[in-house]
Amino acid sequence: MKLMFISDIHGSLYWLDRALEKVAEEQPDCLVILGDFLYHGPRNPLPDGYDPQGVASRLNDYNANHRTIVAVRGNCDAEVDQMLLQFPMMGDYVLILHEGRRIYATHGHGFSMEHLPQLSEKDIFIQGHTHVPVAEVKEGIYVLNPGSISLPKENNPNSYAVLQNGEFTVKDFEGNTIRNITL
Repeated sequence: MKLMFISDIHGSLYWLDRALEKVAEEQPDCLVILGDFLYHGPRNPLPDGYDPQGVASRLNDYNANHRTIVAVRGNCDAEVDQMLLQFPMMGDYVLILHEGRRIYATHGHGFSMEHLPQLSEKDIFIQGHTHVPVAEVKEGIYVLNPGSISLPKENNPNSYAVLQNGEFTVKDFEGNTIRNITL
């Protein structure tokens, strides 16, 4: 099963459309969204193509046609956002079983790479929130971050990630590999 991860849309219809183009190319079985859907947040600039209602509409259309979105709430998401989105996104985390491994997916403002939940060796912890791609092992647990599709930080490019056949790969929108780890 192929999973694609995006995070930190922050209301950018432009970057969501770019990400959905990559979804069409990558053909994942499931799109996992790691929070911060509609609002840009008080610390962030307005991203390119800021259109929260357009983002909600596009995600709802995608979900209605594919029914493959798994999502968690980010620190910039609120109950009113759930009123616009037609798939559940208010959970602080979701557990996904993938190729014999447990994936703990969250936004990263509660549990994070610096404050891991109770996991077992070789489990996967994936978060967004920092807008910085990560693919490494910490205390025997794989810690991953796809970066941000709309507002990357620390001179990283806009990015997303794919998990398939024991490989986690963060890519930019030109198809270049930014980070990679074999699980």
